[in-house]
Amino acid sequence: MAIKQLTVFVENRQGALVEITDLFAAHHVDMRALSIADTQDFGILRVIVNQTEEALQILRESGHLVQATEVVAVKIGDAPGKLSQALHALNEAGVNVEYLYAFLARTERHAYVVLRVADNEKASAVLEAAGFHMVSEADIQKL
Repeated sequence: MAIKQLTVFVENRQGALVEITDLFAAHHVDMRALSIADTQDFGILRVIVNQTEEALQILRESGHLVQATEVVAVKIGDAPGKLSQALHALNEAGVNVEYLYAFLARTERHAYVVLRVADNEKASAVLEAAGFHMVSEADIQKL
């Protein structure tokens, strides 16, 4: 089960990120998870939002270079070792994790993690078989 992630190239200058968050705020797009990495000249913002298609459109219309990518998101117990258990399950099944980051969540019992892997269906099946709950687009709407 895959969900959509937006990847936005952001100029590495003061105010560039706030322009994007202002766009989201003005269009009532709620960020559920995000990660940003930077280089000398630009940053890469990865974000999960509650209104993917609308966010994609407003970012493109405002001149941002953006693409949608399918990733998987998994709900894990918020306790020491739970993330390691999920990663072990993927590793043992031969699934390489390219990167991961956590959700902004409103719960004390669970953590939500976004994973970029080559095979979303296999990763989802492996994690579900290992007892983990996969996060759907509908779940994101409820967070």
